Amino acid sequence: MMKIKQLQLLCLIGILLGISSCKDSTNEAKIIPQKNLTKFVDPFIGTGGHGHTYPGATVPFGMLQVSPDNGISSWDWCSGYHYSDSITIGFSHLHLSGTGIGDLADIRLMPINKKVDLATQIKTRDDIPYKSFYSHNQESASPGYYSVKLKDFDINVELTSSLRTAYHKYTFAEKDEQSVVIDLGFAINWDKTTASKITILDENTISGYRHSTGWAKNQKVFFVAQFSKPIKTYQLVNDGAYKSNVTTVEGEKAFAQLFFNSENSNQLLVKVAVSSVSEANALENLSKETIDFEAIKNESSKIWNKNLSNITIETDNEDLKTIFYTALYHTQVAPVTFSDANNEFRKENDEIIKADDYTAYSTLSLWDTFRAEQPLLTFLAPDKVSDIINTMLEYYQTNKKLPVWTLYGNETNTMTGYHSIPVIAEAYVKGIKGFDINKAYEAMKTTMMQDDRGLEYYKKYGYIPHDLLDESVTITLEFAYNDWCVAQIAKELGKEEDYTYFLNRSKAYQHLYDSETGFMRGKNAKGNAWKEPFDPKYSAHRVHAEYTEGNAWQHSWFVLHDVENLIKLHGGEDKFTDKLEQLFTESSEITGDNVSADITGLIGQYAHGNEPSHHIAYMYNYANKPWKTQYWVREILKTQYNTTPDGLSGNEDCGQMSAWYVFSSMGLYPYSPASGEYQIGSPLFKSSTIKISEDISFTIKAENVSDENIYIQSATLNGKVFNSTSISHKQILQGGTLQFVMGNTPNKNWGITN
Repeated sequence: MMKIKQLQLLCLIGILLGISSCKDSTNEAKIIPQKNLTKFVDPFIGTGGHGHTYPGATVPFGMLQVSPDNGISSWDWCSGYHYSDSITIGFSHLHLSGTGIGDLADIRLMPINKKVDLATQIKTRDDIPYKSFYSHNQESASPGYYSVKLKDFDINVELTSSLRTAYHKYTFAEKDEQSVVIDLGFAINWDKTTASKITILDENTISGYRHSTGWAKNQKVFFVAQFSKPIKTYQLVNDGAYKSNVTTVEGEKAFAQLFFNSENSNQLLVKVAVSSVSEANALENLSKETIDFEAIKNESSKIWNKNLSNITIETDNEDLKTIFYTALYHTQVAPVTFSDANNEFRKENDEIIKADDYTAYSTLSLWDTFRAEQPLLTFLAPDKVSDIINTMLEYYQTNKKLPVWTLYGNETNTMTGYHSIPVIAEAYVKGIKGFDINKAYEAMKTTMMQDDRGLEYYKKYGYIPHDLLDESVTITLEFAYNDWCVAQIAKELGKEEDYTYFLNRSKAYQHLYDSETGFMRGKNAKGNAWKEPFDPKYSAHRVHAEYTEGNAWQHSWFVLHDVENLIKLHGGEDKFTDKLEQLFTESSEITGDNVSADITGLIGQYAHGNEPSHHIAYMYNYANKPWKTQYWVREILKTQYNTTPDGLSGNEDCGQMSAWYVFSSMGLYPYSPASGEYQIGSPLFKSSTIKISEDISFTIKAENVSDENIYIQSATLNGKVFNSTSISHKQILQGGTLQFVMGNTPNKNWGITN
C-alpha cells in the first residue's frame, strides 16, 4: 500500500510539473500602484514585549507563514519568535500572529553545513545539535520576505511566499557541505507531535505529514518539499533511531538530514506546500513553476503593495506612516487560507469538505477580531468576509453551534461568548452578499438557544450566577450583545417573535449592574447577593474569576448595544463620564495572586493591551462629551503604539490591536460593529482615503491637525455642515469627503445632541 501511494504521488509530480501556469497568488496583482507603501512596513514591530507577532514571510491571508522558530516554550514565544532571542532552530511553515496561546510551528527546515546526530534525545532547545546563533544586524524583513545569517553555519537564509507555496533560498559558504534537516518531532509551547512521516519521493522531492495535538486537538499537516538540486545522500531517523536502506520513516517523531552537491553552486532553493487533507493535495498546492526566488519575492511585495494601497494617508511624520502601514499589514495576515487549490479542507472530525464556491479560512480569533479587525475587512476585503462566514457555517454543521476560536479547522472553545454572531450580523447590515442569510440566521439562533458554555444558566436566570460558572459577568455581558445581534437580523428577516425574545434577553446586563459601586458584579443564583469581598482592581486569570482576562474596571463597560440605558443606570451623563474619567486616571495597580498577564497597556485602569477595553474611549460620545473621546483616543494612539519591536502594548491577536489603530488614527471606530455605524474620535493625519471601489473613495481630512490640535472644532460632509459623532457605513460607501477643522482647545458645542 505504501508503494502504491508513493507511486501515485510520483505520477502526480510528473503530470503537474508539465503545467506551465497555476492558480496562485502570483496572478492576483495586475496593477502596480505608483507609491511603494511596503517600505513603511516593519514586520519586527510586535515581535518584542507581549506583541507575539512573527517576522516571517506570508502574503495577504496566505495559507503559509514561513518564519523562524527560536525553540523556546514560553508565553512571549507564542508566535515561535521573540525579538529578545538570538538562537534559531529552523524555519517552519505555520505560525500564529499575536495570539495568547502557542501552537502550529509545523514542518521545520534548517540548513546546516555539517552532519549532526539526529538520534540525540531532545528535551529542550539546548539539546538540539542544529541550532544556530544569529544577530539582528544580519536579519531583515519586509512584507513577503525575511532573511537572516546563521552564524554557526555561515549560511544566509532567505524566505518568501505565494498563496500556497513557501520558498527558501539558502546561500552556503563556498565549498561548504550543503545539508538540510527536516524536523517533524520537536514541539514548542502547547503543541505535541503525535505522528509524523518523511518519504524520499525522488531525487528532488520529499513528502510527509505531521499530526499533533495542542490547542488544536486534531491538527494534521501534510507537506511536499522540492529542492533545486538532487539529494545526494540522506539519513532518516524515527523516534530516536536511524533507519537504513529505507525511503520512508513513520512514527511519533520523524527527522531527516539531506545532503546536496556543493560543487556547481553555493545556493540551494526549496519550495514547500502544505495541506490539511493529504500529501497529494499538498503536491497540487505546490507551485509548478521553476523557482525564481527574486521574482516570487517581488511578486509578493507587489501583492502587499496593492493591498496596502486600499487605504492611503497623508502625514509629514514618517514614524506615523511606519506605525500605520505596519498595522494595516498586520490586519491582513489573518485569517488564513485553509482550503487547498482543489477547494478541499479537513474538519476536526476528519471529514473532508469541498468549498466549491468560496475559499475556506482558519485562524478565526473571533473574541478579538469581531471588534475592529472584521469591520475593517468589510472595507478591505468584503469578499473574504462572506467566505469567512461560509466557512463558519460549514464548521457549524459539525458542532451545531457557530465557531468560538477556530484553529486549523479545530474548535478550540477558547474565550467567551459567540462572536461569529456579530460578524454575521455586521456583514448583513452592511449589505455584504455571498452567503445565505437564512441559513446563517438559523445558525445564530440555534447557537444562542443551546445549553452549553453557560447558556443554560443564562436562559434560566436571565444572567449567569457567579456561583455556577467562572467569568460569569463577562459571559453574561457578551451573551447580551450576541442576543442583540440576533435580534437585529430577526427584525431584518421579519421574525417579530424572535426579535422581541432576543431583544428582551439582550437586557441581561441590567441584572449585574450594582448602582452602589457603579460596576458590573457577580450575582448569586438566588439573585439576592453580590459576590463578596469585592475589589474592582482584582484579577484572577480564567479561574475563580468573574471577568475574563481583566477586572471590574475593564469589563463593566461592555454594553455596546444600549449605551443610553447604561448612562441612565449610572445616574446620568455627568456621573457616567465622571466614572469614565476615573477609569483613565485611577492608579494602575492590579490586585490578586493570579493576575492575568493579558492586562497590559494600562492608562489608569484602562488596559489597551487587551480587547475588552478597546471601545471604552468612544463612550464619551454617547454622553455628550465628545471632546473627552477625542482627548483619550489621541492619548492611546500616542502612548500604546511605536516603531520598536515592543511597539504593541499587548497581544496583536490576529489583527485586532492593529485594526484599532487603523480605524482610530483615521478618526473612526466601529463601536458596535453590527450597528453599521462608526463613532468619531480624533483623526491623526492630514488626510486618509479609503478605496471603496475603482471609482469611489472616501476621504477624511483634518485641517490644522497636529500633536496639540487634537480637538474637532467643526466638520463638513461633502461640503455640508456635519455635527454628529457618528457616521454610517452606508454614508462612507457612497464616497466623498469628511473634513474636520482641528484646534488645541475643546469645542464643547460640536457633536452635542439635545
